[in-house]
Amino acid sequence: MSLSQNTPPAPSSLRRWRDKALILGLLALVGLGLAGLASATGWEETWAQLTRLHLWQIIALLGLSLANYGMRGLRWHILARRLGLPTHLAQDFRHYLGGFAMSVTPGRVGELVRMRWLKRETGWAVERTAPLVLMDRAGDLAVMGLILALAISLAAGGIAGALPVTVLALAAAVVATRPKLLAALVTLAYRALGRLPRLFARARQAARSLARFSHGPTLALALTLGFAGWMAEGYAFHLLLGFMGAEIGLWKAVAIFVFSTLAGGLTGAPGGLGGAEAAMVALLSLDGVPLEVSVPATAVIRLTTLWFAIAIGLAVFPLAERASLHAPQGGGQ
Repeated sequence: MSLSQNTPPAPSSLRRWRDKALILGLLALVGLGLAGLASATGWEETWAQLTRLHLWQIIALLGLSLANYGMRGLRWHILARRLGLPTHLAQDFRHYLGGFAMSVTPGRVGELVRMRWLKRETGWAVERTAPLVLMDRAGDLAVMGLILALAISLAAGGIAGALPVTVLALAAAVVATRPKLLAALVTLAYRALGRLPRLFARARQAARSLARFSHGPTLALALTLGFAGWMAEGYAFHLLLGFMGAEIGLWKAVAIFVFSTLAGGLTGAPGGLGGAEAAMVALLSLDGVPLEVSVPATAVIRLTTLWFAIAIGLAVFPLAERASLHAPQGGGQ
């Protein structure tokens, strides 16, 4: 009895509590930061800007976010078929949307739950499905880097720091889609660390499996879907600013939205919390948008993009979990 009482909690339990505490802490900081900015401008002005939005405008913003998720979900399905997974369209969308529930886990590692569902439903080991996750993430980095580069070239005035962020996003996408290069980097990392040989062996195997995606039409379609999806959310930000009386131009709005999203991701915080909001408010202010507009605009666009995705994920997650548990072992549905 005494031994069981003195047994420390399992590492996985401690990790879950730590992740929850980190997420709640970040949410609190974001909330306090936005509240502080709103207070500095006056609650009346901030609330007045929020009340200017009509229901149809909110629906339009959510519709554009849905278009983004739909196009990226279709890209996931196309890449899954190219990899050879025996899954169908509805099944792939269930996995993709359900993974959004884990978007605010540190480094978004929680989204790897999709590989667990695939293993249960198809029997494929994690190292066989890992290239799908890598290509999906690389696709987002590539198209966001391209959109940012295009927006900077077409927008009036530049954004300080946008060039290095663009280069980093494109470089990460290139590395993640080059099997030999990624395998070589994994080997170098193993030699430097000298530990976990089995894990690094699986990582090398997953890297080599990326060669399945070296197919021109597949890559072109995947990039087109990702580009259109992220442009939909960038356009939503442009519409939102117009709704709130702060017209700064389409490409400048797109540049600020994409840059802030990438910058938030580079901080490593769950969902880019804190970093994305701070960058968005700062860039809008530098462009002459008053705080009584930039603060509520930032809050609304994050609610209709990140938090809307999480809400969808939370709704789909139990369905995906239940379906994976009841799937025939080693067979698709």
